[in-house]
Order: sequence, then C-alpha cells, then structure tokens
Amino acid sequence: MVLYPNAKINIGLNVVEKRSDGYHNIETVFYPIDLLDELKVELSTSDVVYRLFSKGIKIGGNTDNNLVIKALQLIKTKHEIPPLAIFLKKNIPFGAGLGGGSADAAFMLKLLNNMFNLKISTEQLEVMAAKIGADCPVFIQNKPVFATGIGNEFTPLEFSLKGYWLLLIKPDIYVSTPLAYAGVTPSKPKSSLIDLVKEPISEWRNLIFNDFEKSVFLKHPEIEHIKENLYKSGAKYASMSGSGSSVYGIFEKPLNLTNRDFPFDVNIKFDFWEIPL
Repeated sequence: MVLYPNAKINIGLNVVEKRSDGYHNIETVFYPIDLLDELKVELSTSDVVYRLFSKGIKIGGNTDNNLVIKALQLIKTKHEIPPLAIFLKKNIPFGAGLGGGSADAAFMLKLLNNMFNLKISTEQLEVMAAKIGADCPVFIQNKPVFATGIGNEFTPLEFSLKGYWLLLIKPDIYVSTPLAYAGVTPSKPKSSLIDLVKEPISEWRNLIFNDFEKSVFLKHPEIEHIKENLYKSGAKYASMSGSGSSVYGIFEKPLNLTNRDFPFDVNIKFDFWEIPL
C-alpha cells in the first residue's frame, strides 16, 4: 500500500501562553500543500519486525526514533502487525516548519489502519497521533483548520486558496524550535485568525503575523531577506512557516522559475518549489 504524506504551512502563528507542563498554547491556521513524501508498506519476507528503506533527503539518527517507526510501534501496542518492509522517500525537508516528519507518522497510522482493517476511528487516530507529536493530528483529516492548544485542538475552516500559487523557499539554515520559543513573549492576539483569514489576501500583510519571526530574523537575517524579496517579487502575502526556516509567498500566478536565477538575491544555499494551491 502506498500513501503520499504532504507538507503544511502555517498561516499566522500566535504564541498565546506558556503552560505549566513546559509547552506553549498557540493559535495558528494549518493549511495542507502538495509537497509530498512517498510512504510504501509491504509484508516482509523476513522475520524482523520491520525493515526501513529510505531514499531522497537523507534521514539521520537512530531508526527507532523515526516517527514512522514510532507510529508503527504505537499501533503494535494494541494490534498484531506482521513483519513489514517500509519504504520512505523523503522530499519534504527537515527543520523547515513544514511538518514533514509529523505527516509521515500520521499517514503511517492511517496506512496501517486501512491495510490491516483495524477499524480505528478518525477521533482515535487523532488521539494516537498526538502521542507522537503536537502537529501530527492535523494530518489525520488533512484539511485547513484553526488550531489551538499545543496545535492539536482543531476548528474546521471553510477556507481555500485554490487558484493561487505558492513559492516555497527552504534556506540551508537550521532553526532550533526551543530557542525560537525562548525568543517569544506570549500574548493573546487582539483578533482571531478565524476572522482574519476571511479578509482579502492582499490585506494579510498588515493583519496576520508569525510570532517567531521577530527573534528568528534577528538571529538569521537571511530569512527575513527572503521574505522581503518575496514581496518585492509580487507576493500577495509572505511568511515564515512554523518556527522556520522555510518561507513562502502566495502569488496570483506562477513565476515559472526553472533555475536559480531568481528575481532577487539570497546569499545562501536554498531549495525552492512552486506549488499550485
């Protein structure tokens, strides 16, 4: 069985308050985009519990810590699963604020549920996903939502960016999420993102903000430079996604970029994708 886990962007991100458990309550809009990994699972001819084969972007670290394997182990606590061969092609970059690892884990839960007819409800899958990571549950239903709590409490949105184009840029910069949170002073926003995203996209620049940008831009001015030049290139709205380091611009039409000859300079190595919304 094959599924294609997708990335997400954050439209606005307000850090509302620090919790007693050390986490932060946030408010954000999660919006799925068509930047895809590939996840394939087959019954294994080996007696080994699982074998993970990966290609694309290199996956480092201990295999047992991979979120796809954490999803498998979570399912196995309540269900008998035979040995598996797992094939993961990574296209969504790490450390980008795009939720790639979380998407892989959530899609693994859904894949196993369907492959073995486990009859786990959508609500139960979301609860399981939350045990793996704060933004994993959003990929279960995989729809635009207004998210609160630690990013795991959802209000559905009748909201679409269909007809627009996304230019997504991932510079070769690592942003530490804990340090990004440490640079933010939590505060309740004056207006809800539920209302703000209903405003014309051309108005978002003055209405919708990512609280992480201020501290991240101070440490990594190259990221701010990318955002500024997306606006200069005609973006209706531009923002860092999550705690970075990826930045996106929403355009009315594609720029048709075929090489690194961008209409602006960024003095750092980066990747880019043009994605229809």
